[in-house]
Amino acid sequence: MGNERDEIKAARGPVCRMCPAAVPAPGRGRPALYCSRSCQAKAYRRRKQPPAPAAERPAASGSPSPRRRQIAEALWRIAAERGLHAASLREVAAEAGVSLRAVQYHFASKHRLLVDALHLLHEENERIARSRIRFDATDPRALLRAVLDEFLPVDAQRTTALRVFAAYYARSLTDPELAEVFLPADQPLERLVAELIATAQRDGRTAPGLDPWREADLLVSGAVGLGQDVLHRRRTLEDVRRTLDYHLDKIFAGKPG
Repeated sequence: MGNERDEIKAARGPVCRMCPAAVPAPGRGRPALYCSRSCQAKAYRRRKQPPAPAAERPAASGSPSPRRRQIAEALWRIAAERGLHAASLREVAAEAGVSLRAVQYHFASKHRLLVDALHLLHEENERIARSRIRFDATDPRALLRAVLDEFLPVDAQRTTALRVFAAYYARSLTDPELAEVFLPADQPLERLVAELIATAQRDGRTAPGLDPWREADLLVSGAVGLGQDVLHRRRTLEDVRRTLDYHLDKIFAGKPG
């Protein structure tokens, strides 16, 4: 735009500082700088809102910037305590301790914030789960039991994550685009559980005639539902674990390898 403005200025005199339009001919007093009140207002807003510092700008690739993560974590806290309907951009900004403009800079819209924060939560949960699940191929039942514990409110981190996921589930019922992110078509959790059961089945560790995928469906949906019951205090964590152990005993009824 700078070159275009220079060409117009050379051809027909002064031009607006905000657009290529010519400014009115000068009368008394100082010459005009803008072609209209609208451009004058835009220039004023631009001066009042300078560009965000470089340190706050989103990372081009790789892990999220500290500021983006700070904002996402604020959204998680609001969702866990009050639900996603309470997570307006202003509320998120206040919870994160940043300006509304900082939230808008890192996330173009509330929907973008919801989607990106969900992706970050998935990544965070996977990272933490990998760090605490001990992989032992010689004991598939114990390994599967540890995976199922990730669906239960065993500690503060998992309790918060499950409450956030519950808030997202409610929102996804009326938001198809968010549902695509929240409920991926490839069903990775069910697939993981099914693969663990299938591996044990090949080693003769399971009861005969099982369908690993159907068993995985029952286990995942059961663990998620029972975990929600614990959150609602309809069941105790100990009772839910006994129920899951009961079903695992039925699956792993074969002879150890």
